[in-house]
Amino acid sequence: MRAAVLRGVRDLVVTDVPEPEPVGIDSVLVRIGAVGVCGSDVLRFGVGKGYGFPLVLGHEMSGTLEEDSPSGALRAGDRVAIFPCVPDPADPMTEIGEFTLAENYDYFGSRRDGGLEERLRVPERNLIKLPEGTSLIAGAMVEPAGVALHAVRKAEIGTNASALVIGAGPIGLFAAQWLRILGVVRVLVSDIDERKRAVAEHLGFETLDAGQATSDELARAATGGRGVDITVEASGLGATLLQAVHAAAPRGQVILLGDLSTDVELPKETVSRILRRELVLRGTWNAVITPRTSNDWEMVVACLGRTLSVDDLVSHVESLEDAPMVFARLADRAGWSNKTVFAVSHEAAAERESALSSSLSAALAADAGLAAPVGSPR
Repeated sequence: MRAAVLRGVRDLVVTDVPEPEPVGIDSVLVRIGAVGVCGSDVLRFGVGKGYGFPLVLGHEMSGTLEEDSPSGALRAGDRVAIFPCVPDPADPMTEIGEFTLAENYDYFGSRRDGGLEERLRVPERNLIKLPEGTSLIAGAMVEPAGVALHAVRKAEIGTNASALVIGAGPIGLFAAQWLRILGVVRVLVSDIDERKRAVAEHLGFETLDAGQATSDELARAATGGRGVDITVEASGLGATLLQAVHAAAPRGQVILLGDLSTDVELPKETVSRILRRELVLRGTWNAVITPRTSNDWEMVVACLGRTLSVDDLVSHVESLEDAPMVFARLADRAGWSNKTVFAVSHEAAAERESALSSSLSAALAADAGLAAPVGSPR
């Protein structure tokens, strides 16, 4: 079978590899459908941040079952989203369903080979069935949407609550949508990127141009100096983390969602603000798929195409064979992109034209000459 294998820093090849080995408990063979590209994938490609080589990237995955699951709950032909964390059965955190908070766990696309290959064996407990009619491309968006939901669920949302999301990338825009879905009355979204702000506006959010002033200054100005009840830092920068604190109203909540790419120092003024405004800082990591029926991922799946929009975030749908070129482009920032998704299976490739034709991000990329026209040969 074909796979995109990262052999070293910026050394990615598409080649034939052996069929996948069983993984975890009650492993099921899945034909990979679509795989989203996360910023962490680009870092693993570009600077080698990870657990070693060789490695098949990809942890934002959807697929189609090639066989019935051991329990019989899932059948061959079912479309599924694939939770990437493989729990350690012996860890106490696994017993309470907090797989990613364990000391030891396995992980598709970072600690073991991930989704950029034609087939993968996945534990049955890691498979969430997609509703009838859900595209494989949309299914690959369940993972980042789940990460954002897990973060937003950390906040206590009061009456007439307001919020600021710093960073209008896919995770930030998922967070903004979840805030609105869960009852926040007014959601502001800040970013320096005009195109990402355009997507946020298209989704119905008030936007702040962080190129004109800092996000906290803009948020305070928009709220008459009070600040917002909830801030979500989704940019992953030390400077924006501090801005998230300074944008918070008294007794506000600061959700730290972005994985920082730079160090941050807490100035005395910032610490004083946390103390005197009695702010709450909440860390968040990944998502949960337990308990069944009431977890992060199943809520994402229930909201797909209803209250949660994913279509407008996809800017590029690429083929597996083009992976070396695509990752080089992303690492070099050679052009604008929002969410890049690989169509690994023929079924996902057949969805490409429909996905891009309905996406504002794809239109913005195409208008700038940064994407192949819909329907063009690749």
